[in-house]
Amino acid sequence: MNTHQNKVVEFEDLGIKEYQPSWDYQEKLMKDIIDIKVKNRDLPAEQHLTTPNHFLLVEHPHVYTLGKSGHEENMLAGIDKLKEIDATFVKVNRGGDITYHGYGQIVGYPVLDLENFFTDIHKYMRNLEEVIIRTIAEYGLKGERSPGETGVWLDVGKPYARKICAMGVKASRWVTLHGFALNINTDMRYFEYIIPCGIKDKQVASLKRELEREITPQEMEDIKAKIRKHFVDVFESRVGCESLIFCNV
Repeated sequence: MNTHQNKVVEFEDLGIKEYQPSWDYQEKLMKDIIDIKVKNRDLPAEQHLTTPNHFLLVEHPHVYTLGKSGHEENMLAGIDKLKEIDATFVKVNRGGDITYHGYGQIVGYPVLDLENFFTDIHKYMRNLEEVIIRTIAEYGLKGERSPGETGVWLDVGKPYARKICAMGVKASRWVTLHGFALNINTDMRYFEYIIPCGIKDKQVASLKRELEREITPQEMEDIKAKIRKHFVDVFESRVGCESLIFCNV
């Protein structure tokens, strides 16, 4: 256990960024944290270096990602169709099945040393869900958990249950990677080319569809700020960037 727990989280808004360089950046941040943890092994407890925590927010161009435990048959579009709809396909090392990222979606990647908080992946996932549940509640939506299925759902237990936020993570030496994708102004047609998260009998939702109106650019920024606020509250952490806006890379 980290005896020098660091509850500060550095937030970065990457804007619109392709999936692969965003993943590479996460991997670099993770490696930097793990390198510190390895170095600490050879140091007395009182000399241990603190490990940083990061939270990236980003919007990706159209891309489908398949988790390590996923099934490729849940990708319904072939190479030609992907070219036609201007989308890419990437196999990733997170948990979960297939999901879609695209314009109008807020994607969050917490790269945390969980030893700064708690060493419990199940609790980590429930906390991430709680962040989104609290965020969409500010828009009058009742987000829920669906037993046995990660993410945040609407109208669980009803025939029209639908997922508004998908989640999939990886952890190595208690350092997290990947995260969540919250549908805001998402073009829902892109979900027609996959079986989202491998679940055939459930639909997908977006804030735009639920509120029956376009979410403005300013509101998108407001939602990011709400996610940041609720993350800090749920994880009992502090914001590393002193600015009222996100630190940009």
